Amino acid sequence: MNKKTKLILDIVTLICHNVVIFLEEGVNLTIMSQTNDNELKEEPQINEEENNEVNAEEANAEAEAVENEFDLLQKELNEMKEKYARVHADFDNIKKRLEREKYTAVEYSNEKFAKDMIPVLDALDGAMKSIDTDGDKAELFDKLKEGIELTHKQFLTSLEKHGVTLVAHDEPFDPNIHNAVQAVDSEEVESGQIVQTFQTGYKYKNRPLREAMVIVAN
Repeated sequence: MNKKTKLILDIVTLICHNVVIFLEEGVNLTIMSQTNDNELKEEPQINEEENNEVNAEEANAEAEAVENEFDLLQKELNEMKEKYARVHADFDNIKKRLEREKYTAVEYSNEKFAKDMIPVLDALDGAMKSIDTDGDKAELFDKLKEGIELTHKQFLTSLEKHGVTLVAHDEPFDPNIHNAVQAVDSEEVESGQIVQTFQTGYKYKNRPLREAMVIVAN
């Protein structure tokens, strides 16, 4: 074999060797590329799963918070219902008690007046008993008169305690509390003023119960 042929064989061998190396590197690159593609495909899937887990945890936390708030509001509502029921019951009890007190006040409104009339009756009983006793007529008359005067005084005192007063005989003529039944000439009083009281009048506080019947001067 001459030198020229040997040189050609060496060149061909070198070329084949480089081709083999190139093919091997290409295969390796392809494998690496597929591996990288697979890793890239797997990485978003992993991230998506992680995101789904995070979202699920957040949703669970929000749902738990809403449930807790609902339970709290439900508890407050129940407490308000119980408070309203107690207040309503107290109001009904107060209303019933006031109605009973009002009925009692109206039913027994004259109780105090009736009690104040008892001493007057006692005085009348004493005056009547004095008539039945034996003795001097003049003395019995004096006792009877004394008993009547005492009864009259007690009766007026009891009336005054309850706001009932006499229309004074010396008051100026007032058409609201006086009723002029007669007019006469008089030198003692001025015209239109009261000369004499024919029947006593009575007032309840500032309201006339009965007008006084009077005689006035011309």
